[in-house]
Amino acid sequence: MFGALKQAGNYLGQSLRLMVGLPEYDTYLAHMERTHPDQPPMTYEEFFRERQDARYGGSRASCC
Repeated sequence: MFGALKQAGNYLGQSLRLMVGLPEYDTYLAHMERTHPDQPPMTYEEFFRERQDARYGGSRASCC
């Protein structure tokens, strides 16, 4: 029972972070370690910038 409640809380927290646009760096690190062990992961700053660029379109000159 407690395990299921904890997992539901984790899912809720992750959903809320994704809704407000906070990137999941720990999830990214786990993914890189699991599927790309030969590649160095980005630093948190690089990861955050890459996620912002992906979300907001990078260095586009105009907004419209």
